[in-house]
Amino acid sequence: MLNPASAHAAGAVFQHGVASGDPLPDGVIIWTRVTVSDAATPGSGVGESASVRWEVARDEAFGSVAASGNTSASAASDHTVKVDVSGLAPGTVYFYRFTALGQTSSVGRTRTAPAISDSPDRLRFGVVSCSNWEAGYFGAYRHLAARTDLDAIVHLGDYIYEYGRGKYGGRNGTVRPHDPANEIITLADYRIRHAQYKTDPDLLNLHARQPFICTWDDHESADNSWSGGAGNHDPATEGSWQDRKAASAKAYLEWMPVRAKGTGGDVQIYRRLRFGTLAELSMLDLRSYRDQEAKPGARDADNPARTITGKAQMDWLTAGLASAPVRWKLVGNSVMIAPLLFPPLDPAATAAITGTIGLPQAGPHVNGDQWDGYTADRQRLFRAITDQQVSDVVFLTGDIHSSWAADLPVDTATYPAGKTAGAEFVVPSVTSSSIGDLLKLPGAAIAESIKGVNHHLRYVELDSHGYGVFEVTPDQTQMDWFYLIDVTDPNSAVRHGTSLAVRSGGRIEPRPSPLS
Repeated sequence: MLNPASAHAAGAVFQHGVASGDPLPDGVIIWTRVTVSDAATPGSGVGESASVRWEVARDEAFGSVAASGNTSASAASDHTVKVDVSGLAPGTVYFYRFTALGQTSSVGRTRTAPAISDSPDRLRFGVVSCSNWEAGYFGAYRHLAARTDLDAIVHLGDYIYEYGRGKYGGRNGTVRPHDPANEIITLADYRIRHAQYKTDPDLLNLHARQPFICTWDDHESADNSWSGGAGNHDPATEGSWQDRKAASAKAYLEWMPVRAKGTGGDVQIYRRLRFGTLAELSMLDLRSYRDQEAKPGARDADNPARTITGKAQMDWLTAGLASAPVRWKLVGNSVMIAPLLFPPLDPAATAAITGTIGLPQAGPHVNGDQWDGYTADRQRLFRAITDQQVSDVVFLTGDIHSSWAADLPVDTATYPAGKTAGAEFVVPSVTSSSIGDLLKLPGAAIAESIKGVNHHLRYVELDSHGYGVFEVTPDQTQMDWFYLIDVTDPNSAVRHGTSLAVRSGGRIEPRPSPLS
């Protein structure tokens, strides 16, 4: 173990801040990374182990410590520290910190979930996805950190991006370059990239202020990933997909305050978090178990043997929704579940949509990377919800760098008649290129065309970057969309987009006022 006297320059031990996540009524995960020496950079694999003291208190001055302990930061985990703290009081704000090598980290703030039997009047979550370092600054995180009304941040995937420098920047080019310069493939690569994101001041500040509830999508490993490979993986030049996937998963679990089961290629991150009798949030993993994406024009999207969830996760999801003893059943869903058809579009519009959500260049078609490419699984889920009369189901979704709201009809052709399985709110990207970015002109006309052939779509905004604020009360859920003025400006202001709500037992409807 290192002696504190051997620590390097003052203030350099906790370079990557602190974070918390996955709040339970009696516990929460707390996280940090210890830089034990100048040479022990993320991904280096070098550096001795260091003893780390952690404390959780009810007050910021740590006069009333509720839990504490000692652990170790070693090269085996890239010197990250993740503690699953238990024995805490429900529905309570806590402060936490770490001490190592004679230095103390910044103080983090977190909050436990309400007791299982409690009936909170309100929950509010920040909702984000698709934060590409190179495409802009993380102003969405800065504005969320300024709010004092949130219970947690729900991150729906693409927390990092895997591409090499300049390979996935977008309309504005490379606003700030990725580290390492190459596409990330090895465990060291993934560790370095995660570490870079954890140096962003806005992300670092938000992590220190709110617990995160996260799932991964594809860019945490490689674009358009599935159980046996990825669109952005070439085994001939990049080696085994299973080795790459295992490396990406190990780095993710080291660097993220996420509760998971298993290790290596058998990691399970789908899980549930309960918020009293008001809501339960089921976070899905829609990459690890899915079959390969359906090819454009092929009929295998409807093949009942194909799956996006895997059987075990589908059984877990449907059983959980049917038995949840709560008013609102929320689903953290990394790719869009609402059925989506495209009208005839001009070539430039088609190319722009291709560049963001996968519409094939040959013409309008289903996006096989979303649930549209796995229609049998979607019908299984929707039928399970409606046949068992599960009410008040809301999907929270990211992935497609744009904003959408949709009722979820069991039979799209009969909408608005017929049964619906719930509602879906899709948040825009934090920075990743939108359709409007690629068109270099407003996408409002395209949005109206899309709504014209998809009557269940209640809102489509294709241009802006930002975040959502999602409120849950006994009577309704409401999503508000907030948009940054300019993602290339690190001090960008934000504007309110729109407010939509779902009343208990109802469908999506406009709301006159934003969540303040």
